[in-house]
Amino acid sequence: MKIAIDTLPLSSGHRFRGMGMYTRNLIDSLIIESRNSKDVTIDAFDFLNNKDRLKNFDLLHYPYFDLFKTSLPLYSSKPFVVTVPDVIPLIYPKYYPPGVRGRIKYTYQKIALSRAVGVITISETSKKDVVRFLNIPQQKIFVTYLAPNFKIAKVNNIQKLKIAKKYNIPHNFVLYLGDVNWNKNVVSLIEAIKKTDQTLVIVGKQAASVDYDKSHIENAPILEIQNKYSNDSRVLRLGYVQNDDLNAIWQMATLYCQPSLYEGFGLPLLEAFDAGVPVIASKTQALVEVGEDACEYFDPHDVVGLSRKISSLVQNSAERNKLLTKGKARLKDFSWRNTAKETIAAYKLALA
Repeated sequence: MKIAIDTLPLSSGHRFRGMGMYTRNLIDSLIIESRNSKDVTIDAFDFLNNKDRLKNFDLLHYPYFDLFKTSLPLYSSKPFVVTVPDVIPLIYPKYYPPGVRGRIKYTYQKIALSRAVGVITISETSKKDVVRFLNIPQQKIFVTYLAPNFKIAKVNNIQKLKIAKKYNIPHNFVLYLGDVNWNKNVVSLIEAIKKTDQTLVIVGKQAASVDYDKSHIENAPILEIQNKYSNDSRVLRLGYVQNDDLNAIWQMATLYCQPSLYEGFGLPLLEAFDAGVPVIASKTQALVEVGEDACEYFDPHDVVGLSRKISSLVQNSAERNKLLTKGKARLKDFSWRNTAKETIAAYKLALA
């Protein structure tokens, strides 16, 4: 079975974001895993610029899906599978309006996706959503869990002090990593932090961005955060951070908080487990699915409740240590090798 994987996310705007990291890790892991298999070979290249090569493969894999932009072929001479990580814009259409063109392309994308022999998604939560919103039969959907994007490497106290000075980070802080889209609920996290004596460190390009459409509803949380908290010494927006620095910041954090109203998976939970950082997360389907009993959960609509959770956990080292132990145990259930094995199994079932 010869498999070709599209590398478009590695050369587009996705390369430093979720689907780019997923594609890179998946390809690397699949190549390694295929060496242990006599009946599977993996190749990866840009489909758009190498259409003549596609005929040489048994199955094509598009490791990305855009709801409101064309990312799939309407007709394919070869069977194909598609990775659909989540459909959050369909769950909250008010905050992710597609526009007229987007609605037209959404119809196109649904038709194209219906012609796939299989759909890969990243959680049981997302699987239910794909069935519900995209009308894909559940027997055609395969769940392959993710794993941390990079391995935490231990740093010493001197290195931590150097990073703390570089970014002006205090000794104790709550960390948030990711975008600040509406569903991420970061504004509520900031409001909760302001009711405590803690500092919030936000890592991610979006929170520090200045080049965006300030009139678009999707960007309203970014604008609100920048207008209210740009000069707030207890809300630090670091922007994009290189992996070496991020590695240290992870290990310096007192807590990690994932305040999302909705997620397709919740990858930062696993990265926090790996870094040895206790996690508080909103009690939403995918986050509970990923974190199980290794997180302290809260109602994402209750700012006061979240602030109390933060304060309580900061002051309770015994509870933090319990979460660390459970996090390390839960992390063992996730690896890119497992993801690769599950993906190969999905390929075989899709072609069966």
